[in-house]
Amino acid sequence: MSALPPGYRTVAVPADRLAEFRTTDQLAFASVPDPETEASLPFPIPQDRMMAVEAPDGTFAAVHGSYEFAMPVPGGTVPCAGLTWVAVRPDQRRRGLLRAMIATHLERSLGRGEPVSALFAAEAAIYGRFGYGSAADDVRLTLPRGAALRPVPGSDALTVHLERVDPDRHADLVEDLGRRAGAGRPGWMPRGAAPLRVRAVADPPAWRHGFEPLLLATVRDGREVRGLALLARKEAWGEAGPDYTVQVRLAAALDAAATHRLWTFLLDLDLTTRVETPVLPVDDPLLHLLVDPRPARRRLADNLWVRLLDVPAALTARRYAAPLDVVLDVTDDLLPQNAGRWRVVADHAGSVDVARTTADADVRLDVRELGALYLGGRSAAALGDAGLVTGEAAALGTLTTAFLSPRAPVCPWNF
Repeated sequence: MSALPPGYRTVAVPADRLAEFRTTDQLAFASVPDPETEASLPFPIPQDRMMAVEAPDGTFAAVHGSYEFAMPVPGGTVPCAGLTWVAVRPDQRRRGLLRAMIATHLERSLGRGEPVSALFAAEAAIYGRFGYGSAADDVRLTLPRGAALRPVPGSDALTVHLERVDPDRHADLVEDLGRRAGAGRPGWMPRGAAPLRVRAVADPPAWRHGFEPLLLATVRDGREVRGLALLARKEAWGEAGPDYTVQVRLAAALDAAATHRLWTFLLDLDLTTRVETPVLPVDDPLLHLLVDPRPARRRLADNLWVRLLDVPAALTARRYAAPLDVVLDVTDDLLPQNAGRWRVVADHAGSVDVARTTADADVRLDVRELGALYLGGRSAAALGDAGLVTGEAAALGTLTTAFLSPRAPVCPWNF
């Protein structure tokens, strides 16, 4: 673990210092607070999961928090500490405060029985040195209005209803359907706590940036909701007439017919020229339904970064796509209890055993690469080709096959 400079100390954040916690984060991210918006929304981080580094003068020099998640993994779920609001004041940088905060986060997470941590990285170069591996990607599309979709049986029988979002009525609906739509997809994190569900459908004016108030489109089979989207349009006029943009904040559907009906509606709204999708998994059904994918502008980005805090607990929490009997030699500079050789044995019946061993290693890797592999979205063989994992080709192939997930991992919302 990492020591703080003389005069600095790690402290819990009491309720009467929440404003200072916010201000520290805003200074680090150059964000401009909107008092009306802050007052209208519940603060998302539980107070007992907020921490700060206090400078010698008694002010907060750095802050961080975490969420309590049950993260889906291949074949199950695992308790996960979602690291968030990590911020060091610009005038307090280069003093080891970030490393000390990460050490505190890892220690506290382990103390709560959370064998895995995950985050979204504001800067991709930061968190690898603390053992977080890039475990998932996402894609955003900008599509032209009228982009054609391949037919799906049953789509025409479904109806679409459009209304303004009412957070009191719609927060639980959005969370429940989103959770069901993502069932079985690694990384598809339920929001869980009420403040996060409320913020998912929040629509303060400061967030709109010229778009209309938020809308909810629901795809229905009779009275049953089978799919939904949160969206807003932005008015614009050009020489050729209307040039509106449709921005989709969230889209979820329970089956292929609902997916087809939802996107058929979103891609053909009057006055619009383009449709911007939300974060999608790289194997999202929409990508397969497009008759002509070439006009779509795509932006691929890293999604979840994953850090294993307790290697045996994390590896036994998930299931494997093929039988596995491999000895991993793991390095971990921050948590030495993870370092060393582990024999991982898994079978088709779902039995998994991870134990210390003195046997020769089949594969050598850092905990960062183990985190990258964990959700099933990365290939051990590909990491081997990059020189980041070492081992015989047969062992890397076996590890690749066993770890991969049938569905690409993603978290559809940024925490």
